[in-house]
Amino acid sequence: MNKAILFTALVATGLGAAGGYWLALQHSDSTAATAGKAEQKPVFYRHPMNPAVTSPVPIKDEMGMDYIPVYKESAPTSNTGSAVENSTSKPEKKILYYRNPMGLPDTSSVPKKDSMSMDYIPVFAEGENHNEAQLLHVSTEKIQRLGVKTAPVENTRIAHTVRAVGIVEADEQRLYNVTLRFNGFIEQLYVNTTGQSVTLGQPLFDLYSPELVSAQHEYLTARNSQSALGNSEAWLQSGMKNLTESSLERLRNWGISESELMHLKQQGKVRQAVVVRSPATGIIMEKSVVAGARAMAGDTLFKIADLSQVWIIAEVYEQDIGLITLGQTVLATFDAYPGRTFKGKVGFIYPTLNPATRTVKVRVELPNPNGLLKPMMYAQLEIATQAHTALAVPRSAVLESGRRTLVLVDRGEGRFEPRPVKIGIRGEEMTEILEGLHEQERVVVSANFLIDAESNLDAALGGFEPANAKTSSTIPAEPPSPPAGEQEHQGGM
Repeated sequence: MNKAILFTALVATGLGAAGGYWLALQHSDSTAATAGKAEQKPVFYRHPMNPAVTSPVPIKDEMGMDYIPVYKESAPTSNTGSAVENSTSKPEKKILYYRNPMGLPDTSSVPKKDSMSMDYIPVFAEGENHNEAQLLHVSTEKIQRLGVKTAPVENTRIAHTVRAVGIVEADEQRLYNVTLRFNGFIEQLYVNTTGQSVTLGQPLFDLYSPELVSAQHEYLTARNSQSALGNSEAWLQSGMKNLTESSLERLRNWGISESELMHLKQQGKVRQAVVVRSPATGIIMEKSVVAGARAMAGDTLFKIADLSQVWIIAEVYEQDIGLITLGQTVLATFDAYPGRTFKGKVGFIYPTLNPATRTVKVRVELPNPNGLLKPMMYAQLEIATQAHTALAVPRSAVLESGRRTLVLVDRGEGRFEPRPVKIGIRGEEMTEILEGLHEQERVVVSANFLIDAESNLDAALGGFEPANAKTSSTIPAEPPSPPAGEQEHQGGM
């Protein structure tokens, strides 16, 4: 019995010594760890009962318990469970803030978790995660509900069509006036209505003029005298010949036609009235004479227009005038002839701009052999610029906000990158891309405005600001607050 008691006492003494040694080791390790942490600065402080709630400074929770300090070696792990890499394995990068892993407009200045215990993603000033922070994240269900469609960026032939309106006018180079160079009286009219068609040399009216009668007498007298002096001295014959030619030239200068002069030479009789003929083939645009009226020298009696070719004076907007060149093909349509297209060309670009309408006049020349086009008709014009092959996207893919022009590039798995682009000419269906895209990339062409509304586009675009516009000294004490409009978008996501 005594031996058993002695054995039990020895065992208890050994166990006590071993336990004391183990407690001493634990106390030594705990003291060393505490001393090591005391030398480090906590990254942040975590709620003792809810790890998703953090604070950058020491505080207490609602029950009076201290927030637990989190040091660098115990920083949050990635979604796969692997710890954050040690700073010695990769150069330390400055973290601007932490963003929501689901793309919601919610940021934090310190590491935290969302309602699903997913770690917020750090956004570095420069580095691999910078581009990722600029992507828009949209769920697969929402993509299907919005009806998102994409199209490839490709090289294609593209031409910009300038659309304009214009008014038909008579060709100014084909207008003719019938005026008198001497006084007279209208005896008879052969063309008595406005709009009547006339041909070159057709009689217009008979004109009586005392001055014209005297000029005819003078010519006939000089010609008869020249014949009578056929055997006279040479100087006398020369003088009479000059008088005859000057009398005839006077009649020509008054506008007497060659046919009337030939009749005067052949008949040798003075005509009391001469026939005034049409100087061109065309339409009588104006008639300001009646039979029996007196006509004074310089009066315009008829206006004749040759409408075999007409002009269209078009109004082209200021932003399109740089695309217009002489000789470009123009297609014109008229309400009077639905389904028909008339082809012409640019003949002249006027040198001035209308400040009221911000348009420039462009003259289009169109043949009109059948006389279908009437002056003052209204025309719709399409002026096609020279087509060329260029990198292009559908017009619906381009988003313009005023300050920047961008497209949404499909990066797959519900990620869309808002990428600034520089555009060229705009075709009927395609827009030329000068900078910002590469061939075979895919861009959103349908529901891109809905993606804008459903996603935090403005926050993503903030990544495109110049580097010197961002604060680079310290991490912001408070997370950047999203615009008021995006607060509503958060609920929709």
